[in-house]
Amino acid sequence: MPRSAPEELALRWVPGAGPVTLRPLAAGLLNESYRVERSGRVYSMRLAADVLELGVDREWECRVLKGAACAGLAPVIAHCEPSRGILVTEWTGGHAWTAEELRLPGNIRALTGLLRRVHALPIPTPARIMSPATWIAYYGRAAARAGMQPAASAGLRGAANAHLAALAEIPSARGVLCHSDVHRLNLAAGARLVLLDWEYAHVSDPYWDLAAWIANNDGTVSFAADVLAAYLERSADGCESERLGLLNWLYDYVCLQWSELY
Repeated sequence: MPRSAPEELALRWVPGAGPVTLRPLAAGLLNESYRVERSGRVYSMRLAADVLELGVDREWECRVLKGAACAGLAPVIAHCEPSRGILVTEWTGGHAWTAEELRLPGNIRALTGLLRRVHALPIPTPARIMSPATWIAYYGRAAARAGMQPAASAGLRGAANAHLAALAEIPSARGVLCHSDVHRLNLAAGARLVLLDWEYAHVSDPYWDLAAWIANNDGTVSFAADVLAAYLERSADGCESERLGLLNWLYDYVCLQWSELY
């Protein structure tokens, strides 16, 4: 069924009986999102576009969401239909932090505490393991298949290789479940913090999520240091700071590849 029929999809997949009331939340290249009311309850419905080379695994996302929701870290799933790109979750409420709010010391501690809980989640099997090098190669191949010659990312590829080489020289961390798209619009702040949009979740270095939060919020060096210290619950050593700095650069580079491709 086409994405142009959201009411029909809501009637089919949203729990309850009788009519539905839809309010569009967002419409982008990859997804359309709606607030849906039915039978006195409120849900969020996400309809995914049929975009090739996206770099997501909808079935893996459903498995991850089940565990994250049970831990209170993600919205509760009402229905997940990965083959059709349909996800219905219970409405979380809350609000997105402003640029000022996310820099408050208490909120930095709350966010990094949330990430520590995410990183402690059991990893669904088979694990979806990705690294910065894997993402860079993936989007590079996708661009080549599309006949694209991305100028900006190609011009920085030498620097990306240098950053990957430097990262390989630093002791690596044990891979954990990462959200991988941590930014303020994917964080619902209410009675508790809840992360939304887990479609890019994978197993990686835990600092990948810290890098996402810093890069997506245009963080300064001092902000990055505050985030790392709060995550570690102590002062970072030189290797830890260097590792985060390298991953922060590489996260930005992967985002550049993604934006050129899509």
